[in-house]
Amino acid sequence: MKTSKIGVQVLIVAMSLATAWAIRGQFGHEQGAAWAGAIGGLALVLVSGRKDWYNKMMLVALASAVGWGAGGMISYGKVVGYGFADNFVNAYYGLGMLFVIGGLFGLLGGGLVGLTLDSTKENRVRWGALLSEMTAGGIIGYYFLIEQIGFKMTPPRSEAWAVCLGAGLAMLWYMAREKRNSAIRVAFYAMLGGGIGFSFGNFLHVLGNVWQIPFNMWNVMEYCIGFCGGSGMAYGVYTSKWPKEIPRAAKWENWSALLIVALFIPLIVYRESLTYAHIARRLENLPNIESVASTSTIMVVLVLLAMIITLSLRFKKDQFSQKDVLYTFFTMLIAYTFMSYAVTGIFGGEMHLNHHLYVLNIILIFALLRSGTLQYTYTEMDKIVLKKWLLHLILVLGVLAILAVIAISVHGDLGDRDRFPMN
Repeated sequence: MKTSKIGVQVLIVAMSLATAWAIRGQFGHEQGAAWAGAIGGLALVLVSGRKDWYNKMMLVALASAVGWGAGGMISYGKVVGYGFADNFVNAYYGLGMLFVIGGLFGLLGGGLVGLTLDSTKENRVRWGALLSEMTAGGIIGYYFLIEQIGFKMTPPRSEAWAVCLGAGLAMLWYMAREKRNSAIRVAFYAMLGGGIGFSFGNFLHVLGNVWQIPFNMWNVMEYCIGFCGGSGMAYGVYTSKWPKEIPRAAKWENWSALLIVALFIPLIVYRESLTYAHIARRLENLPNIESVASTSTIMVVLVLLAMIITLSLRFKKDQFSQKDVLYTFFTMLIAYTFMSYAVTGIFGGEMHLNHHLYVLNIILIFALLRSGTLQYTYTEMDKIVLKKWLLHLILVLGVLAILAVIAISVHGDLGDRDRFPMN
């Protein structure tokens, strides 16, 4: 199958996760990434053309939320700074480590989504065993790499990337033992996309800051992560072989997933970023901040209540259609967009161009969905071509070296941005 046949589907998923990930920039951490990941998972199901997947939409959204959200524990602020170094070694190190970090986001997100799609009644994923192995892998990975060997990517900040790496390797080992090749393919391509997105986004971040482009270049970097990571995850899913008919999820499974994705995760986002105290502190320079913070908090609560009530009413059904997935997808994406407007001061008269671009992305996604260009004839592959994948990785590392050379050539000394002293 030619890639062009799935181009629109891949683009929709990419734009969906990119928009949500850019919005996540206002909230950060695991909870912000989880909400964005859930939106990416819903987009994946929405344009899949698989009617049997519609009934598992919340399970896919939950898997995507957990996988992409887990990477939110990684600290990468210092690593982004290394990309601004004025020497090749540190600039390349920064881009390379961001490739690793973005790759870990995609590895876990894509991997758990792939396993969810591959789980059937006859060949069920043993989630308890998998999560136990991933937990053990995360602990072993951290203590081996950080405590024993002493390899620290971003001192003096958290080295939680090693936890995610250990968990991801344990997940891959589980997939390999169970011969779940399609899930491995999704994990790899999502990893490749997430890594490319973060490193290339950092390169654009450097150029934008040096050339003093009047735009939130950090948000550009975040959009790149979501766009490339979403592209990789979608490509992996739509070019892999899956069970022909996936049994409908039990009602308790859908409701449990709904409560986590549409209630628990948003409530954590609210508690950490959207309460009166948080908004008042964040927007303290605005006039009438007490009124602005009160109005913002009240409106946020009302939107969250509206979201969970409308989705709960929708989930009273036993059978879901594409229209139900569409409704759930846009409800969560629009609500997340509103949260971003609220936390940055729209009720105090503050509006930013990047937020309007979120809305433009949503309109474009809707237009693509209505365009009638979606095709549902996919190639079904489940082969693991290690040599080809290794060549992909080598090519990416080569391109990152070129980007590092370009980055250091456009600016001089920007202060102490070195991981390794170059005296």
